[in-house]
Amino acid sequence: MANSREIQARMKSIKDTMKITNAMCMISSSKLQKARKDLKNTEPYFYAIQDALAKILDLSPETGSEFFNERENIPKKERKQGYIVVTADKGMAGAYNHNVIKIAEKEALSDNKNMLFAVGQVGRRYFEKKNIPVDINFKYTAQNPNMNRARIISEKMVDLFKSGELDEVYIVYTRMLNSVTFNAEIKQLLPLKKVKSIHADENNYQTCYFEPSVDKVFDYIIPNYIAGFVYGALVESYCSEHNARMMAMQTATDAAKDMLKQLGIEFNRARQAAITQEITEVIAGAKAQKNKMK
Repeated sequence: MANSREIQARMKSIKDTMKITNAMCMISSSKLQKARKDLKNTEPYFYAIQDALAKILDLSPETGSEFFNERENIPKKERKQGYIVVTADKGMAGAYNHNVIKIAEKEALSDNKNMLFAVGQVGRRYFEKKNIPVDINFKYTAQNPNMNRARIISEKMVDLFKSGELDEVYIVYTRMLNSVTFNAEIKQLLPLKKVKSIHADENNYQTCYFEPSVDKVFDYIIPNYIAGFVYGALVESYCSEHNARMMAMQTATDAAKDMLKQLGIEFNRARQAAITQEITEVIAGAKAQKNKMK
């Protein structure tokens, strides 16, 4: 059994680590609340864009065929797919990064024609270490997601799709279901899927006019819609990251408390053993002196 001094040194080390994990938990909690607020504030705008797209499609089903072109003439084995993989810039977040990378490896690496676009340092370093080719010019941080970054990413994906360099575009991110549950998912960005308006009313459609034309309006809305989806994915991933880190740091803090409790018991035992030994030595010395005097 370790002596009391060694146990005290270990307890001090654990207390210092516990301060760090507790601070990281509080920081992640604060960032999580801010990211949730940002997402909640922007959701109504992008829901309105989605509904506007559905209304335009109801009025003119052939509008925006370029964005809905599934390129059925290209065989499945020859289709070029692009994957935006959203990971964190840091670790210590449980299985958050692992779950996203696992899906990316399964889907994106099935064909060497596919292209990877990594958001976040963890994913980028992982793919580079595995010698998996990624777009070296696509370098975006996962911290503090904003609309400007989402627009740049979406514009690049739209350009690659329209130029024919990509036939399909997907995004792999982590969706936050609730305060304790999050799940890594893959969603298709392009080509778009036609959906019905949630406010379908033909009488309302008769009063709709589009200037300068339906096609122009559609071409303007589509990039904003894709940017909104990308922004939502970035923010949800950011929320999930901090939620995962908060839970991981809380678990680490609780484990440190349990270790301190156990070490406290061991320290008391070691101290009692040392006291007992000292008393025994004193008594033995006193008896020896007494026998010597006789």
